[in-house]
Amino acid sequence: MSSLAALIVFIKNPVLGQVKTRIAKTAGDEMALQIYLQLQELTRKQCIIYQGPKFLFYSDYIHTDDAWDSSLFNKKLQSGNDLGLRMKHAFRELFQQHKKVIIIGSDCPYLKTAHLEAASVLLETYDCVIGPAKDGGYYLLGLNSLQARLFQDKNWSSATVLYESLLDLKQLNLSYKMLEVLEDIDTLESWNRFLESDNRI
Repeated sequence: MSSLAALIVFIKNPVLGQVKTRIAKTAGDEMALQIYLQLQELTRKQCIIYQGPKFLFYSDYIHTDDAWDSSLFNKKLQSGNDLGLRMKHAFRELFQQHKKVIIIGSDCPYLKTAHLEAASVLLETYDCVIGPAKDGGYYLLGLNSLQARLFQDKNWSSATVLYESLLDLKQLNLSYKMLEVLEDIDTLESWNRFLESDNRI
């Protein structure tokens, strides 16, 4: 059996008023923070089951005593002034020791360990694996080599990120495989849809 890909998990430090700002506009900062903490917990539970090496990258500072067990997650700090640079730097660091690397955030409560395992296996055959999000971005990106172009010239908050990334892959002549489309949680409506779905844990 092939070794599992290294997993990068990007999270924001849960600070009142600095997470899920779109939700906060309608539900308030406290509700937005509570939703974000629940999203982190749902993500953490799935990541724990994943048997590959796991790396947790914090946005602002490393929290050594939170719910993410330091014996299971190698804790690091994101670096760079936009999301693209932060992802590129994280991939570059992990590719120094790993042949396959996957990155996720904590915005997709529908993400399961099976998605991570599937992406890892697919990277044996494809150069890239993408988990497309309904909003036009992606909830997962897997690579078997650093492709800096994927992290450049993107408006990361826009609905064109996935489209632009697929164009990059085609122009780079890289093979890729798409996972199923899942929904990220960016609004109170999307959170309520999750609560009403069969995926709620």
